[in-house]
Amino acid sequence: MSVRILSTGAHLPGDPIDNDVLAGYVGPLPQDVLAGIQVQRRHWIADPETGEHSESNADLAHRACASALAAGGVPTDEVDLLVLCTASPDYLLPPMVTLLQDRLGLARCATVEIRSGCAGFVEGLEFARLLLESGAGRTALVVGSETISPLLVPVFRDRDPRLVRMRDRLGLYSFGDGAGAVLLRADGGPGGLRPAAFRCVGGGHAPGMQIVGGGTATPLHRQLAARRLIDLRVDVVQSAKRTPSVITEGLADVLGRAGLAAEAVDVCVLPEGNAEYLTEEMAASGLHTGDWLALQHKVFENLTTVGATGSAAVPIALDEAWRAGRLHAGDEVMLLAVETSKWKYAGTVLTWTAAEFAAPSAGRAAATPVGAR
Repeated sequence: MSVRILSTGAHLPGDPIDNDVLAGYVGPLPQDVLAGIQVQRRHWIADPETGEHSESNADLAHRACASALAAGGVPTDEVDLLVLCTASPDYLLPPMVTLLQDRLGLARCATVEIRSGCAGFVEGLEFARLLLESGAGRTALVVGSETISPLLVPVFRDRDPRLVRMRDRLGLYSFGDGAGAVLLRADGGPGGLRPAAFRCVGGGHAPGMQIVGGGTATPLHRQLAARRLIDLRVDVVQSAKRTPSVITEGLADVLGRAGLAAEAVDVCVLPEGNAEYLTEEMAASGLHTGDWLALQHKVFENLTTVGATGSAAVPIALDEAWRAGRLHAGDEVMLLAVETSKWKYAGTVLTWTAAEFAAPSAGRAAATPVGAR
């Protein structure tokens, strides 16, 4: 029994916010810093002027799933399993995946939610593969969905842009919201998903990223007295220093698990893989390994146009690559995500099985292309 990708889908909320517009709210970044982080525009559910939300995280996930189902020509009621990953759920309870189930109109299905960032989607893909291969179901949707902007807007709203600290501006310029989904089916066909490799390699290291507040680690009265109830904290220096070594270890582990040489990979979906800060740090750290040198010109990512989107980054980029004609049946496609929250990586190599992308016919619901509103 093999588990194969039938289609993908994605959704980005609202109109894109470019750097010039953002500078009016939060102040500018130096041009060399902008070039390093690479992001030129992003999509947010939170209005930078009012703070009001245009959509919820569950809404984004639903739209991405509807896009994947339409592109794959599969009725919603054939879905046996929903696996959703997010670090920014609508509520602590119920799990957001159950809200997604409601939006899809499924009265009953198996649901799993993974609380993680960038690495979570690939972990979810592996969980779905194992469950479908066991015969527990035939069709699954795996979704990564993030809404980070609600944590960002309070940093600058109703403040003079000149008073926003430079270290806060880095996060404001870096992150975007969005959702991506992959439709899987277990059948006897060739190709499909191979076993994934994933590890947390952060033992003994402080987190590189934290979302502090809203949990149970600190008494609620202390949280309410804080400057912000929920605060996104990114250790920019350690993220830049440590990420290259995590990528290097992840590449070797993923290729070893797949039993393939780097040269055999046709496309590598690696969020931020072309970012200047990363490529320069790889060189400075002496981590231009044979694997990296073989793969760096095969990297597909879309950080420039969507920003860093956490658990949604891999499926959003995968969807764009498929719809742009970069992926063809039989291609060996590597997915690799590195998460700075506690230094995790997750990756896999799969043989691409989805048909060449074609817009759905007029006889059925149209897919939502990346960036559609």
